[in-house]
Amino acid sequence: MNLRRADAVVWRNRALMVFDRVSVPVAVCDVYGKVVLANPAMAAECGTTPGRLRGRDVLELFRPQETGQVERIAEALRLRHRSRYQVSVRWQAPGGVERFGELTADPVSDSVDETPSLLVMLRVQGECGPPPTPEPTPVTPVEGQVLALLAGGADTAAAARALGLSKDGVTYHLRRLSARWGAANRTELVARAYASGVLVPGLWPPEARVPEGEQGRGGASHRC
Repeated sequence: MNLRRADAVVWRNRALMVFDRVSVPVAVCDVYGKVVLANPAMAAECGTTPGRLRGRDVLELFRPQETGQVERIAEALRLRHRSRYQVSVRWQAPGGVERFGELTADPVSDSVDETPSLLVMLRVQGECGPPPTPEPTPVTPVEGQVLALLAGGADTAAAARALGLSKDGVTYHLRRLSARWGAANRTELVARAYASGVLVPGLWPPEARVPEGEQGRGGASHRC
């Protein structure tokens, strides 16, 4: 009996060694989807270590694309069906890259009557492209200049002097921009200008992008 136990320990250790060295992301989960054991390749997809994955819900780590798939699998497992199950998933890999692929779950146990564990393998199919860069919100040249001056710390009077406008003229443009973007104050107005691509990020002093068709129109000679 002791010899059998010793042999079992040896084979278990060998199996774990192979499990750790497999390049395919693999995990063993309980019937509820909680990770019991994960290999380094699986942990790498989550930007962590195998030990830190223990106890995590595999369907929180890898988001199913169709909830119906998960419901069908849960029902099949409840009925002790022993088929191979596949779920299309997406997840965020290290570095913020969004990936998509397929989880394959195979119920495994020592006997038919025993509640199975799930041997889960991940097949990486690709990466989602970066979201398209939004087109800058159209502004007139003078609106872009007002926003750039505002981002640089100018108040209404300073912006008026720089552009050759009256203070009322600057206020007029700010009100139009605030109404167009739903900005509650000037700080939010500048933030929205950067978010929408009107102001060029990383430049000092701030500079506005003006649509090509608007170049040469307006400017300091534009008065209200």
